[in-house]
Amino acid sequence: MRVVYFILSLALTVGLIIVLNVPLPAGKTKTPRMGYFLSPQKGFWQNAEAADKEFNAAIHASGLKGKVSVYFDERLVPHIYAENDHDANFVQGYLHARFRLWQMDFQTYAAAGRLSEIMGAQGSGSDFLKIDKFFRRLGMVYAAENSLKQMESDPESKAAADAYTAGVNAYISALDEKDYPLEYKMLDYKPEQWTNLKTALLLKYMSYDLAAYEQDFEMTNARSIFTAKQFEKLYPYGQDSLDPIVPKGTVFAKAGLVVKKPLNADSVYFTFNADTTKSQAYNPKPDPANGSNNWAVSGIKTASGKPILCNDPHLGLNLPSLWYEVQISTPGNNVYGVGLPGAPNVIIGFNDNVAFGFTNSGRDVRDYYEITFKDSTMQQYLYNGEWQNTTFRDEVIKVKGAVADTEHIAMTVWGPVMYDKNYPNILKDGKAYACRWKAHDPSDELKTFGKLDKAKGYDDYVDAISTFSCPAQNMIFASKSGDIAIRQQGSFPAKWRRQGDFLMPGNDSSYRWQGIIGDSFNITLHNPTYGFVSSANQYPYDTTYPYYIGGSNPPYRGIIINRNLTQMENITPEDMQRLQTNNYNIFAEMAKPVLLKYTDETALTDTERTLFETYKSWNLRNDIDEKGATIFAVWVDSIMAEMYDDELSQSPLPMPQPVQSTMLESILKDSSYVFADNINTPQKETIKDIVTAAFKKATTELNIAEKTGKLAWGKFKDSGIRHLLRIPAFSRLHLPIGGGNHIINATKQFHGPSWRMVVHLNDKTEAYGVYPGGQSGNPGSKYYDTFVDYWASGKYYMLSIISEAEISKQKGLKGKMTFSNS
Repeated sequence: MRVVYFILSLALTVGLIIVLNVPLPAGKTKTPRMGYFLSPQKGFWQNAEAADKEFNAAIHASGLKGKVSVYFDERLVPHIYAENDHDANFVQGYLHARFRLWQMDFQTYAAAGRLSEIMGAQGSGSDFLKIDKFFRRLGMVYAAENSLKQMESDPESKAAADAYTAGVNAYISALDEKDYPLEYKMLDYKPEQWTNLKTALLLKYMSYDLAAYEQDFEMTNARSIFTAKQFEKLYPYGQDSLDPIVPKGTVFAKAGLVVKKPLNADSVYFTFNADTTKSQAYNPKPDPANGSNNWAVSGIKTASGKPILCNDPHLGLNLPSLWYEVQISTPGNNVYGVGLPGAPNVIIGFNDNVAFGFTNSGRDVRDYYEITFKDSTMQQYLYNGEWQNTTFRDEVIKVKGAVADTEHIAMTVWGPVMYDKNYPNILKDGKAYACRWKAHDPSDELKTFGKLDKAKGYDDYVDAISTFSCPAQNMIFASKSGDIAIRQQGSFPAKWRRQGDFLMPGNDSSYRWQGIIGDSFNITLHNPTYGFVSSANQYPYDTTYPYYIGGSNPPYRGIIINRNLTQMENITPEDMQRLQTNNYNIFAEMAKPVLLKYTDETALTDTERTLFETYKSWNLRNDIDEKGATIFAVWVDSIMAEMYDDELSQSPLPMPQPVQSTMLESILKDSSYVFADNINTPQKETIKDIVTAAFKKATTELNIAEKTGKLAWGKFKDSGIRHLLRIPAFSRLHLPIGGGNHIINATKQFHGPSWRMVVHLNDKTEAYGVYPGGQSGNPGSKYYDTFVDYWASGKYYMLSIISEAEISKQKGLKGKMTFSNS
């Protein structure tokens, strides 16, 4: 009955979408394909699945070398039993296509700058052609092509990718039109054959999400408005409260590669308060909150004497889910965890011997260089006093219902020219800027994942991660032999202080990346005496590290995780589950004394005082029913606006917002903080004036929330998981879950823990996990959102590596597929 109601709701929603967005006849097409969508034989009705559906099949595929059995457990998690790696990769590709074809295909369309091909130039409030041009100009396809060459030069990586691609295509080739995933029918297009390039594109999309955030144009604008002293106060390097991944006080070896600031940098690059602001072209950014938590505790801190590893990557919350859960068994190896539909291997998981996971490094590896072209043809550009020949890439963007658009992209020694006279929404200064991005360089991330899946101990872990390039990650590890370790691994440019924070001159090679930081400076923490390793996207090292890291990595989750792990003893997996879902707000703990100190209670009205008393009595937890959490969050946003908006509004151009840790640490240590004064008023405001005024202004929003029944944190935050096309009927909205910014349970409105995993490496592995979605990508399936409520309530499922003999006897199996070449 649930599916019936869901499909009826789905039909009404989709009907409105079609009525409002029916494509007009174009070219040789005489009529729109609305009838196809509604067809009883081939339309969306065919996508409804019976609640008791079983997933049985005998698949014959010529690409297989042996026989494979797949058992689907009660949660529709496949347990793959193959006689060799090739067949395991083939079947993983087949299953990804069987259950997530539209998702994996759509994501590669987005990565390749091809959305206009299926969505049209514009629609649903989005400018798809603009988005496509941005990704073409960024060089996503160029980057994927470079990585594909590297991937296919390694025999093992190529074999894995080839087998996976063949498995995807085996499913696509046998797919009847009536069985196309629903979204294909809605958007009126068909699946195309998978390629290894699509897998490379998916991995580059991961690089965009995790290693493309930068504010070079915004920082250049700020540099032009503020003095050097003001700039350092607004955008400091490092934090006083920092508890880095590698502990403070670590003595670093003398750098073998000594980076040299260009001789002309002080006059050319560091031009503070010069009123030479730049404007910024269209530049969508990945969510700066893309991060994660991970930690591992050694046996000296656990009840069993064995390590426990935990990981919860924080990413956008979408349906179909980012992850697909799986067990893969081949002779000599069993691995369980989650992978990305569109690529082989388990990405985060465990095998019979070890467990592994990742958090994002947050390093700035994307910079811009100003290019001086000789003339409007852009055939030559100036570099070290000489004119260099430009090469070009022509990127053809097909547009649904319209003529194709071609981007003629200039390629330089730095990389693709993103902004020039031909690019829509060009920079108002009329100049050209090339993008240097580490993701453009050849790399083979599949190699790392493939080796980790088979790792047997610490040496295998070190070997597996040693070649990983981009997006750089904090790679955590634990083994049944008792080892724990963490290492921030990636290919990092060695930078001088503030290099890459601003736009750089592209005619001078002294501003290039002078080399890659030596491998010995990617410090590995291995079995520290204090008994744990952890990361939560904070800086990896303190500012004594010999190379400039940059950025403004958030410190607070790292602080509270390390505090808890330091205090805990006799740890159990249940303790770790409670820690992963912990809603304590360490940022609020640090802020509360100073906010109380600087609030003038005598200036508050009765209504304001009532809210203030609620805040004062708040327990510092961002639980669902806590009103204090909402008051604090709105108040802090108001303080940030009161403190900085007057200075930032000096320019109409995009400016970087100072981060909350900068505000808090500044008012904690400086009672005369210069930015407390509003430069637009004749009087000189104090911190007390700002904090009190911010609270009074915040009460406007808070009173509305109170009157509408949304002052409790869960209602105010209003978390949800959205379908990739943002269709409400395909989404799970208004979920009751706490957490938020700076909290271990980092659940925001549409962003948060995309997979929670706890692995106890006891003699018999004890593992738990959950993600906010379901194994099927079909909104008409009961397995579409199976795990959402469990995830929201902080519960976990048991994850078990199980033999074929054992699983074949289990009750509640949802089907069995067999694969053979005959």
